[in-house]
Amino acid sequence: MDWQGPYIAVDWGTTNRRAWRIGADGAVADSCADDRGIRTVPEHGFAAEAEALRARLGDLPMLLGGMIGSDRGWRNVPYVPCPADARALAAGLCRIDARTAIVPGVAQPDPASPEVMRGEEVQIIGALARGALAPGALVCCPGTHAKWVRLEEGRIARFATWMTGEVFALISRHSILAPLLAGETVPGAGFAAGVEAAADGDPLGHLFALRAGALIACPRADAPGYASGLLIGAEVRAALARFGSEPPTLIGRPDLCALYAAALTQVLGPAAPSATVIDGEAAFRAGIGAIIREVA
Repeated sequence: MDWQGPYIAVDWGTTNRRAWRIGADGAVADSCADDRGIRTVPEHGFAAEAEALRARLGDLPMLLGGMIGSDRGWRNVPYVPCPADARALAAGLCRIDARTAIVPGVAQPDPASPEVMRGEEVQIIGALARGALAPGALVCCPGTHAKWVRLEEGRIARFATWMTGEVFALISRHSILAPLLAGETVPGAGFAAGVEAAADGDPLGHLFALRAGALIACPRADAPGYASGLLIGAEVRAALARFGSEPPTLIGRPDLCALYAAALTQVLGPAAPSATVIDGEAAFRAGIGAIIREVA
């Protein structure tokens, strides 16, 4: 596989997909994004999807990361164990053909706290490659399954996952609270109230109060923000108790990072340093580039 010239980087998740044509100078020359996540692709349909991306972005070598390498994706690529860095990920690439490869995920093979990630490892490697992370940094990647990661000597050493995003999505769409949770979730008074309420360690106990309040004519303002604050506030407190009280570097979507940054400021107090935020897409592209440099 010739990585000396332009190539295509693909972040292929469960529900969405983003792809970029990267020029020989490392800059983005073109891009596309759609909802063709792995759940939408029929069995044996990934090769055709990859060729459709090439038809859109160019007939180029392609390196893919994310859930495309899971047991529900194109190939079930074995995980690289912690501690992991760009060199370890490059060594574990799954080569589909002469021009196509998939980045492995990272696993924490500890029977007491088994963990896996796919996609976040590329973002973290990219942030390291750009000099945006200290070698021993604490990192949080908000998302459907939020990852809190401790680096050691510039390698992914240990991490933990909170299903905060998925739980919020489920209660927003399928629970008795769903009619109350429609609308945008933003940092604000409702969100802050939820973060504060979660301090007693019982976020699930507070959720039904949203339903009860609506029934007896004392509804809570900004119910979506309050519910989000309950879940994120509980996660932040639990993660800081496990990994230390320093503010993590946040890597991900700007809107999600804004919620986590607000919760961190509230939990740690205004005297604590503000969390640094890194755009997840830019970090992913940098991570793909760092892995390619280990292969080329």
